Amino acid sequence: MEFKKTNWNRSVFNIKKEKHPFHLVTRSPWPFMTSLSMFSFALALTLYFHKFKGSLFALHLAVLALAIFAIGWWEDVIEESTFEGHHTKKVVKGLKLGMILFIVSELMLFFSFFWAFFHASLSPSPWFGGVWPPLDIEPIDAWGLPFSNTLLLLYSGLTVTWSHKALIAGDLKGTIQGLVLTLLAGVVFLGIQFVEYRDSPFSINDSVFGCCFYSITGLHGLHVLAGALFLAVGLVRILLRHFTRRTHFGYEAAIWYWHFVDVVWILVFLFVYWWGGA
Repeated sequence: MEFKKTNWNRSVFNIKKEKHPFHLVTRSPWPFMTSLSMFSFALALTLYFHKFKGSLFALHLAVLALAIFAIGWWEDVIEESTFEGHHTKKVVKGLKLGMILFIVSELMLFFSFFWAFFHASLSPSPWFGGVWPPLDIEPIDAWGLPFSNTLLLLYSGLTVTWSHKALIAGDLKGTIQGLVLTLLAGVVFLGIQFVEYRDSPFSINDSVFGCCFYSITGLHGLHVLAGALFLAVGLVRILLRHFTRRTHFGYEAAIWYWHFVDVVWILVFLFVYWWGGA
């Protein structure tokens, strides 16, 4: 099974004869509606944490609205790139730069949480015994479930790279197989993390250790979920033949994001589980 040689991403010059390689987007309601739903989600989540009546229903409604508006926005982008041919080399170059900056911003987010963790661990406060981990805190064994999750993510990094190489080589079967194995690894990772949280001997309320631990690992878990959804969309587009050997940045961006998630987890395992819990 091979990818068709047809280049769906035809040049914009062959469609509307523009005199420049840039894509001037048309007016769209999706950015505003998506930002509004994200604000509603944050507000509903805050109200839910404070146990306001009806906040759970508002939270579900906000999540549903966010999903609908985001899907509508992404559908327009796919239409512009795959079928209308607006994503020229210049446009794709800008998209790549935007994705790199987005990953850097995510890296800075994790950096802030790691900063809090190291600030508390390298100079333990007398308020929790002057030691790290704090008194009465039993840390999770790094060589149990966390190590299993580390192996899983390293494996997923290999399978997603295999999938990418197969796509470039025109091997449709290998592309799908590698991507499916990556998605399965991501789902198993989240399942193991759920079991770890369920059986954990401490909670997020147990001093700064619990707060930093659940903030960092929970944030990473959300990124694994987002990366898995990103790759799942790529799988659907591969099955629909949206990508070719040369034009597949939508999938390539998902792979970049997944590798970022892998690297961050290695840091989480080394510093939070192994060094921080020793």
